[in-house]
Amino acid sequence: MQRVKNMAETLKFVHVLVLLISIFFVIIVSSFIFLPCITDKDCPSLEKNKGKGRCRKGYCVHGLIG
Repeated sequence: MQRVKNMAETLKFVHVLVLLISIFFVIIVSSFIFLPCITDKDCPSLEKNKGKGRCRKGYCVHGLIG
């Protein structure tokens, strides 16, 4: 019975750890999506076939985002 309880606590810990790490990565990735820019040339391209991003209201916007 004790072994089952320990396994359940371990699974809960792993689940919480995965959730926290995924939230951390979402915060990091979302901070790189909106890069400051002045002209369209300041925006990097996502992929070769997708083209370059455009500068709108001072931030780079790609076709996939908006």
